[in-house]
Amino acid sequence: MTLLEVRDLHVEFRTRDGVAKAVNGVSYDVGAGETLAVLGESGSGKSVTAQAVMGILDMPPGRITGGQVLFQGQDLLTLPREERRRIRGARMAMIFQDALSALNPVLTVGYQLGEMFRVHQGASRKEAKAKAVELMERVRIPAARARVGDFPHQFSGGMRQRIMIAMALALEPDLIIADEPTTALDVTVQAQVMELLADLQREFNMGLILITHDLGVVADVADKIAVMYAGRIVETAGVKELYRSPAHPYTKGLLDSIPRLDQKGRQLNVIRGMPPNLLEIPPGCPYNPRCPLARAVCRADDPPLYDVAAHRASACHFWEEMFDGR
Repeated sequence: MTLLEVRDLHVEFRTRDGVAKAVNGVSYDVGAGETLAVLGESGSGKSVTAQAVMGILDMPPGRITGGQVLFQGQDLLTLPREERRRIRGARMAMIFQDALSALNPVLTVGYQLGEMFRVHQGASRKEAKAKAVELMERVRIPAARARVGDFPHQFSGGMRQRIMIAMALALEPDLIIADEPTTALDVTVQAQVMELLADLQREFNMGLILITHDLGVVADVADKIAVMYAGRIVETAGVKELYRSPAHPYTKGLLDSIPRLDQKGRQLNVIRGMPPNLLEIPPGCPYNPRCPLARAVCRADDPPLYDVAAHRASACHFWEEMFDGR
């Protein structure tokens, strides 16, 4: 069952220097029990897309100028604010990038976890506290009953991220959006957090959108991947197919830049240049100033998403030169 369909979404920001086109026609979908990883460098539009989907985009300066966000067949962009608010948290939730910034530093974690039950279910303070303890135990926080009265700064980074996961899970939503959930965590804690997310997803059969720039994080947990660049999706594929045979030069550049044990001592490959200024996205393919395959047509014509195989697409005029069909 398809939970979420994003169709041709456009988001822009009006600034003193001009209009920044942050999201330019993004489309993707995610089903129950499925994990979609959205990859790309910082500034590619991953988080802005998620904020537009959740209804938490700052407007102004942000503005949704086109598209649909269908959640279980209902277009969220057409709903009144209060109805949208009732869906947020209860049926779809978000795990934010920086847990320390997302949590209120002057309120205990138990109070913040219990707030979901007080607001959405009318629970008493005692009932909300009991449910907060239950949530903390579910995300494997040791001594949860003793620590429910602690403040965010009294927890480690990994434990704070678990609290954010608990908060997102509070009302057992159908869909969770995790925005860089392992940022600033060491490798061991990253693995623990991702394993926890995967276990909880299986338990509740949730859809999961995982936003990250780290291809290593998603290799074992994602079902499919959407690669974003300059506010657009440039490639979509199943996770195994994409790692085995990328069909876009940008995706190949990202994969080649991952450190590998079998290449110890060698210099890492890098994608030359910088992501484009969203106020002045270059004509044609936005990746053409950095692309090793770029030719005259790339500087003139913006490529559509070509169907390259079953459930695979690439926004590259010369995808056939890279793709071997494996």
